[in-house]
Parts: sequence; C-alpha cells; structure tokens
Amino acid sequence: MNFREKSVIFLATGFFAGNISIAPGTIGTIEGLFFCFFLSKTNLLYAALFQIIFIVFAVWIANEAEGILKKKDPGSIVIDEMAGIMVTLLGLPFNVVSVISGFCVFRFLDIIKPFPIRTIEKKLSGGAGIVMDDVAAGIIGNCLLRAAFYVIGY
Repeated sequence: MNFREKSVIFLATGFFAGNISIAPGTIGTIEGLFFCFFLSKTNLLYAALFQIIFIVFAVWIANEAEGILKKKDPGSIVIDEMAGIMVTLLGLPFNVVSVISGFCVFRFLDIIKPFPIRTIEKKLSGGAGIVMDDVAAGIIGNCLLRAAFYVIGY
C-alpha cells in the first residue's frame, strides 16, 4: 500500500479507529462528537457549510477506501458515522442531554435502518451508498430530537 492509499484508509477509518474489532461504528460516532463540539461553537451557516463539504469529502474518501479494501461497505470505514452524527446534532445545543440523546437516536437509526434509510443504502453504490444512509439517519435523528425537545419544552 502506497502513501496515498494509507492516507485514504487513515481518514476513512477515522484515524484507524474503525480497525477496532468491537463496535467500530460506535467508535466512529464518538469521534464525530469532537467535530460536533467545535461546530457548536461556530455560526450555524458556517457549521452547515462545513458539513456539506465534509459529506462530499466523506463520499469521495469512502469510495476510494472501498476500492482499496476491495470490499463492499467495509465496517472499518467510519467516516460515514462521523458525518451522520454531525448532521444529527447540527443546530442543537452541545450539552449532555443533546449529545447523549443524539448519539442514541443516531446509532439506533444507523443500526436498524428504517425506511427510507435502508432504501438509500441499497439504491446508491460506492461512497455515496456508504455515506448517504448515515446522512439520512442524521437528518431523521435531528428532526426527531427537535420534535422531542419541543414536546418536552427543552
């Protein structure tokens, strides 16, 4: 493996955290929380623009990594979980309640993959298929959190 391929794998696996044999997606989600923390300190527009750029980058990196690893949607690729949790928490306060709720809702949606998440995963291939189902889980998760917080007056 040359330097370029190693760099792609380094980024796709969330700095090699995806190579951990137990719950790599959960570890990737936790890593994504670091981005969420820093994005919570910035203007919502800038945070949203960063996330759009990150998602495009994640699709490209995931696609490249899938080719290098020669395996369809390998579990070691966790850049998609990082993108998904960022979408889940976009525009929400970064505090214990939001982070734990967002983490649980996102992981639930990412694992169960209710409609339309599973459809997106099946219809798209390569990096788009790897990343966009997590982005969809993030969008749904963000909406669910907002609705729940509104109902409970949080």
